[in-house]
Amino acid sequence: MHYYIIAGEASGDLHAAALISALRRLDGEARFTYCGGDMMAAAAGCDPVVHYRDMAYMGFSEVLRHLGQIRANLATARRTLLDARPDALIAVDYPSFNLKVAATARKAGIPVYYYISPKVWAWKRWRVKTIRRVVDKVLCILPFEEDFYRQRGVDAEYVGNPSVEEVDATLAALGPVEAATTVPWRSERPQIVLLPGSRRGEIRCNLPVMEAAVARFPQYRVTVAGAPGIEPEYYKAYTRRPVVFGRTYDLLRRARAALVTSGTATLEAALIGVPQVVMYRSNGSRVAYELMRRLLHVDCVSLPNLIAGEEMIPELLLHYCTPDTVAYCLGRITADGAPREAMLDGYRRLRSTLGTTQAAPTAAAAIIAALRRRQADQSGQLD
Repeated sequence: MHYYIIAGEASGDLHAAALISALRRLDGEARFTYCGGDMMAAAAGCDPVVHYRDMAYMGFSEVLRHLGQIRANLATARRTLLDARPDALIAVDYPSFNLKVAATARKAGIPVYYYISPKVWAWKRWRVKTIRRVVDKVLCILPFEEDFYRQRGVDAEYVGNPSVEEVDATLAALGPVEAATTVPWRSERPQIVLLPGSRRGEIRCNLPVMEAAVARFPQYRVTVAGAPGIEPEYYKAYTRRPVVFGRTYDLLRRARAALVTSGTATLEAALIGVPQVVMYRSNGSRVAYELMRRLLHVDCVSLPNLIAGEEMIPELLLHYCTPDTVAYCLGRITADGAPREAMLDGYRRLRSTLGTTQAAPTAAAAIIAALRRRQADQSGQLD
């Protein structure tokens, strides 16, 4: 079968690549057209229609500045979707873009499956109506999402969380920490890792605050985890620290603590077992914070806290995200004591909640089964 897949940022590229590999194992005739990144390219064996580096824009001002590019990307995705006439469109997160393409697919009679769904339970709940109208099935990666969608008339299934298997597989492949003695970031000093985000706007807003906070911890070596698709030169405007690409999990497992921009990386750090401070600076405006607080339907924003149902990780958002507050919270989790131990204990409960189901193979099997039922139904109607 022919699958059209859209992922618009680094984490989506990672998860979509695993899904492509799973589809290949279950469907010997699988073909792919996609918008995404290098990991999807390696899994699919072909180049993307649009690379996610030209799609990942954050915030109102950045979206406005790149509106022409975004419209061009959307037109390209719609045109290539209709030209390809795939058996299915698989959307991976990135809702503002993907739901528009999904509407095009629905009008063309192409079934739509959403893997890693929009976080509509947190904000923009009106999108549920759109999802119910244009998406055939939502393949959830957070345990509470299945009931949320089903209660609102959307077919949904929890397939497991992909970060669990990705983290565990990567750590197993890396072997014991002590076995690698020549990595460039190895140090006798304990280490703090900075994860300022996967988009240029996130890095621009968050990395300077991270830098100002960790400057108060000279006893630690500090390393920046570089994001896929961001050129090394971009970081030089904001840091003189070592920037390491492609080894984020290895960095985290060696770290005493991490500063993490809100996103999938917060869950990955929790699964690896690294105490962290979650931060999201953006424009740092109190007005923006009050607006966000009124729009959100949840008390927390980071994935570990949402899954746990409690704030086990400190979250510093917008005007609360300052060097002083970040440094204070970082000091509490780098030191031995109750705050650090409570976070690590929360991580253990988090793993139990997520379970051990393999997300990508389960999602792939669900998509293929649904498509085969659809083909059988169509064949029966023709008879």
